[in-house]
Amino acid sequence: MKVGEIMTKNCKLVRANDTIRHAAELMAEEDVGCLPVEENDRLVGVITDRDIVTRCVAQGKNGEAQVRDAMTNDIKYCFEDQEIEDLLNNMAEIQVRRIPVMNRRKRLVGIVSLSDAARSADVEIIGNAFCGVVMPSGSHAGEQLRH
Repeated sequence: MKVGEIMTKNCKLVRANDTIRHAAELMAEEDVGCLPVEENDRLVGVITDRDIVTRCVAQGKNGEAQVRDAMTNDIKYCFEDQEIEDLLNNMAEIQVRRIPVMNRRKRLVGIVSLSDAARSADVEIIGNAFCGVVMPSGSHAGEQLRH
């Protein structure tokens, strides 16, 4: 099965110079935690609810800050004609839960999440992808839960 068969089409996006407040309002309206970011008709990043919290709220910025101040610039994406198994392996490797979907002309055509793939993929493949995505990295690597 191909990514284009399971992705969310017509996803909303924000502009890099929109306010964080606008992005948060759009996330609330659409019931999503991630929005692609465009500038000059090109995909330039993504912004997540976590980005807003860690890069704006935690640093004392208000809702008038620009999306570009909180977005993730390092864009990871997949293609609509990719196999779901390849997508899941890539998502596990780069540890992302959602990823923009592009056509071969590198134009945004949708967004796909692990939960989208979970409805269509083999249980073992989805399990491996979830394990890869939730594996601690960065400052949390090696930490153990304490009760």
